Amino acid sequence: MKSRYRFQCCTLKEVDHLSKCRCTFILCVFFLVMVLMVCVFAFAGNAASIFLYSSPILTFARVIRKKSTEEFSCVPYIIALLNSLFYSWYGSPVVSHGWQNFPIITIDGTGVVLELCFISIYFWFCPPKMKIRVFAGFISVIGVFCIAAATSAFVFHDHHSRRVFIGCFGLVASSSMYASPLVVMKVIQTKSVEYMPFYLSLFSFLASSLWMAYGLLMHDFFLTAPNLVGCPLGIVQLVLYCIYNRKEIMEEKDQWDLEKNVDDFGKDIDDLKPKQIQLVISDDDDTNGKS
Repeated sequence: MKSRYRFQCCTLKEVDHLSKCRCTFILCVFFLVMVLMVCVFAFAGNAASIFLYSSPILTFARVIRKKSTEEFSCVPYIIALLNSLFYSWYGSPVVSHGWQNFPIITIDGTGVVLELCFISIYFWFCPPKMKIRVFAGFISVIGVFCIAAATSAFVFHDHHSRRVFIGCFGLVASSSMYASPLVVMKVIQTKSVEYMPFYLSLFSFLASSLWMAYGLLMHDFFLTAPNLVGCPLGIVQLVLYCIYNRKEIMEEKDQWDLEKNVDDFGKDIDDLKPKQIQLVISDDDDTNGKS
């Protein structure tokens, strides 16, 4: 009886030990999968954001080639600069804990450089009246950022308060950047997507989706919330682009068919003219012969 009791005790201990090992193994695997997912979404979000910030290169290549800003607005680039400044500061060790948000610093730091280049090009080629607006908008953005950064650094003395304070500014700036309300209103009014770059809308949707997933994994409200707004707004812009771009293609096709018909009609008239001249000459010859 004693040996059987000891055997049962040993068996229960082994089962308990095995169950603990299995739980530990499952937790380790889950932790590694979560870390891997965070790294993947951070890398993919960085890649999509790089494309998002660099997508206006084609637009500004056109501006440089034509030496005119045409109907393009500088507002999206000024708002994008404000968003990049706030989130670069948000990811810094002054606001966040250590370097846990280092991917945000790298991509938004790159965004600051690119947006400064775009605004400079726009300022160089825009009309004199527009230069005043661009300069006023740029100074306002720099002023707001400097005041907010100084306040977070010297007024608040813990990371949580600093993150909440800067996160609120970043939330507003990021939502405004993804919304691009002026562009969408202009597209609806003019029913034309000529001045709404397709790649800007596409990478805006991709970047907001990936950073939303990253924010959910990191349990960071101030990364999740603006991208939760930006994702559906990106979808709306892509849908508008598909609708009005299709209409423009159909109108161009109809116009091309009309021009082709006019050209064909003109060619038919040109072909008829020599025949009419020959007919008139032959009629004159007949009358002379009869006389």
